[in-house]
Amino acid sequence: MNHPKRCLLNRIALFASKQGKVSHMTNTNKVQLIQKGSAVTFHFTIKLKDGSIADSTHQMGKPAKLVIGNGSLSDNFEQCLFGLQAGDQRMIELKAADAFGLANPDNIHHMDRTKFAGDAELDVGVIMGFSGPDGMEIPGIVTAIEGESVTVDFNHPLAGQDVTFDVEILAVESGE
Repeated sequence: MNHPKRCLLNRIALFASKQGKVSHMTNTNKVQLIQKGSAVTFHFTIKLKDGSIADSTHQMGKPAKLVIGNGSLSDNFEQCLFGLQAGDQRMIELKAADAFGLANPDNIHHMDRTKFAGDAELDVGVIMGFSGPDGMEIPGIVTAIEGESVTVDFNHPLAGQDVTFDVEILAVESGE
């Protein structure tokens, strides 16, 4: 069923464009669907296979904001968001390779204990920041300490994990 007010606006726009009075009119009530370049505000909860919560914006009390296609999320996760709009909620199950990737053995490094500052807390499970080649900080998790050797895993903490994302889309803005 056509909305009478919207039909009238469409007729006025059509008439005005034929008269050369309007070059472009947009419908401000148009629903924005998530697509590449969309600015999206959403809440999420990441759950592991056992149901435990790995991360949640609800726990932080602040929604996530990002632009689709900027590399913040895996391509597979972004594809699952395409077509959603504000108000939509979804449960998205992703295999490890499609979520945070598989653990890469090349990202596990054995370092000499002397490379760590004297006051650095060296315990298994501690997350430490390391300087990458480009000067950016890279987090690493201490996974083993054996004598003078410290093993640090630079894989994403959820690498190798199948996960479930519960998402609630709060806002979608055009990226144009």
